[in-house]
Amino acid sequence: MRFAMNHIAAPKLALPDFFAMARRLGATEVEIRNDLPDVLGSWKPADVKAAAEAAGVTILSINALYPFNVWKGDLPARAEKMADYAAACGARALVMCPLNDGTPVGHSAVVAALEAMAPILRDRGVMGLVEPLGFPVSSLRTKREAIAAIEEAAGWDVYRLLHDTFHHHLAGETEFYPRRTALVHISGVTDPAIAVKDMLDAHRVLVDASDRLENIAQIRALLAAGYEGPISFEPFAAEVHDLPDPEAALRESIGFVRGAV
Repeated sequence: MRFAMNHIAAPKLALPDFFAMARRLGATEVEIRNDLPDVLGSWKPADVKAAAEAAGVTILSINALYPFNVWKGDLPARAEKMADYAAACGARALVMCPLNDGTPVGHSAVVAALEAMAPILRDRGVMGLVEPLGFPVSSLRTKREAIAAIEEAAGWDVYRLLHDTFHHHLAGETEFYPRRTALVHISGVTDPAIAVKDMLDAHRVLVDASDRLENIAQIRALLAAGYEGPISFEPFAAEVHDLPDPEAALRESIGFVRGAV
C-alpha cells in the first residue's frame, strides 16, 4: 500500500511546500489541480515540472476536466489545453469528471466524448482517469457504466478508472475493478447526522475511526483483488483546509489507515 497526496489536502501550501510535505510524509506521488488551488492558472507547466523534479515527486494527475461527457462548446479546446499542460509539466494523467447538475447524459454521448478525447490523450502520452461521481445528480454515477462506455469506445489503451471511496459509497456500489483502476482517492465522512443522499464534498474529511464511508473495507477489498496503485488523500472539507498543521493531521490519518488495513 502506497500513499499519494492531492494538493487539496493542503491547498494553502504553495506548490513547492506541498511537494516537500508529501515527501516528508513518505509519498513520492502527488496530484495537482485546476481549482483549489488553481495550479494550472498560476504556474507555467515548465516551472511545475522543475519543482516536482527538484522535490523528487511524480505528478500522477491533474484534477480535473469537467464535464468530460458533454463534448461541445469550449470543452474540446479546454481538453487540448489541459492535455498540453499535463504533457509539459510531466503529469501522467488527467482526471475526467462527468456533468453533475442533474442533467442526464446518455450512454452514447459518453462514448462519443471518450472517442473524441482519446486521440488528444494518445498524441500526448497522457492517460485519462474516468471518475464516476456518486451524487444523485451525477450523469455518470457508477464504474460499471464507465466501463461499458470505455469498452464501446475501445479506449483501454488510454483510459482507466479512478475509484473514489466517497463516490463509491454514495452510488451504493459493491463491485470493485482493481485491474481497470489506476488511482484511488480516499476521504471520510464523520458527521453522524447527515444522510448519505445529502453528503457533499464539504463533508469530506480525513479518514479516521469515525469514518462512515467504509474506507478501510474498500481499501482492503481493492488490495485483496490485486490493486497495486497509489491511494491518494483528497479531503474537501474547509475544516481540513484550515488546519494550522495539515502535515500532522495527514500523518495521523496515514497511520490510522495503515494500521487498520
